[in-house]
Amino acid sequence: MTENAGSGLPRENGAEIRHSNIFHRFVAWARQRLRWSRNGDASIRDALEELIEEHADVDTPINADESLLIENVFKLRDINAADVMVARAEIVAVEAGASLDDLIRVMTDAAHSRVPVYRETLDDILGMVHIKDILAYTGNRDGFDMSSVMRKVLFVSPTMRVLDLLLQMRLARVHLALVVDEFGGADGLVTIEDLVEEIVGDIQDEHDVDDVAMITRPDGSMIADARTDLETFEKQVGAVLTDDEREEDIETLGGLVFTLVDRVPSRGEVIRHSSGIVFEVIEADPRRIKRLRLRNLPSDSGKA
Repeated sequence: MTENAGSGLPRENGAEIRHSNIFHRFVAWARQRLRWSRNGDASIRDALEELIEEHADVDTPINADESLLIENVFKLRDINAADVMVARAEIVAVEAGASLDDLIRVMTDAAHSRVPVYRETLDDILGMVHIKDILAYTGNRDGFDMSSVMRKVLFVSPTMRVLDLLLQMRLARVHLALVVDEFGGADGLVTIEDLVEEIVGDIQDEHDVDDVAMITRPDGSMIADARTDLETFEKQVGAVLTDDEREEDIETLGGLVFTLVDRVPSRGEVIRHSSGIVFEVIEADPRRIKRLRLRNLPSDSGKA
């Protein structure tokens, strides 16, 4: 994810345009080939899988990346706003009475182009501000007024389907939505980029930097990126993998945890390894593990 809370619309780089062309080309082709029957017993998914296999024999077959893109679109039917939102604790926002300098500092530190504006608590979101509107005041700080630069946000239910939310954001021309509970309290935040990434994968931009792979904490535990290479990890903490796990060619910490439970675990889930290490999932989405907290590490952990 490029910008968690308050990010801007993803740039239309070459990869995104290519993905879009692939999808529209496939849809047009499928419409020409399919003749749907109301009483047909084959699902759309099954029919498309057959078409993909058939299309593999023609001059321009659908490759693995294109097939994954199409599959991701179908997965959106089972994903809702709660599955993709940034958690409340991770939302970057500004108080309505913040000065221009405070606002610029918050947006600069977080590298966000959009941030929500709240009154007293996050349960009272008034709107959002966009970096483009702030730039106009850099030469006229005395004339700054938060209310004059605020734009509207959408308020949506955690159970709202991602496809419906994407359509609503497009129609309303709003790129940021607050996920609220039944009492109106803020549960999380979703940007239009979060929704697009569910189809095309993570979108990196110039402001993205690689996270530190492993951070050893004073209590002896470790925070690690799930993409951390297992060879690098074992060089620091000592041998961990069993012989069977080495034979499976597992490459990352996230891959190891996935192998232990044979699925993508949820945030907050705790998994124990035969070495005694305890993995706690502290960040994940429906498709992959992102960050882990490791406890009960070997006694030589922390050595470079």
